Amino acid sequence: MSDPAPLPADDSASVDYRLNPAFAARFVGLALVLTALVMFAATAVVALFDLTPDLLIALLVVSVVAVFVLGWRLRSRSYVLRCTPDGYRVGLVRGAGVTEARWTDVTDAATSTPRGIPCVVLHLKDGGTTTIPVQALAIDREQFVRELQQHLQRGQGLRPI
Repeated sequence: MSDPAPLPADDSASVDYRLNPAFAARFVGLALVLTALVMFAATAVVALFDLTPDLLIALLVVSVVAVFVLGWRLRSRSYVLRCTPDGYRVGLVRGAGVTEARWTDVTDAATSTPRGIPCVVLHLKDGGTTTIPVQALAIDREQFVRELQQHLQRGQGLRPI
């Protein structure tokens, strides 16, 4: 598994936890299936209305480029969790709950397994929670928990013992 960069020594940088490559491959595979369905429907429309087949080639080129852009974006630009010195932001996770908060608003961090999915749950002062499925991250589960603890300690002004 690819790991994110080690935690920065200074407090000014952010750390992005990327999407697990297996999950990214599922999204790209889904995009390919949708491309095939669109091409099938477009072929039927071109045949039914006696349109030029060049439309199919143009649609195919646009679709393939879109699939490659999606794969590149999921691999190198998108993040599941972005940790900054002030707080965090969750992306690409449906049902995460509160998707953005300051570290000072976090009262507790715990592990949980809703529906059999291992997650880290951040409990906030206002009663909200943020749920992060660790299987979706391109990092070892234990390493992620250790790094998240470090982010919490730094964000709340605590020093390691």
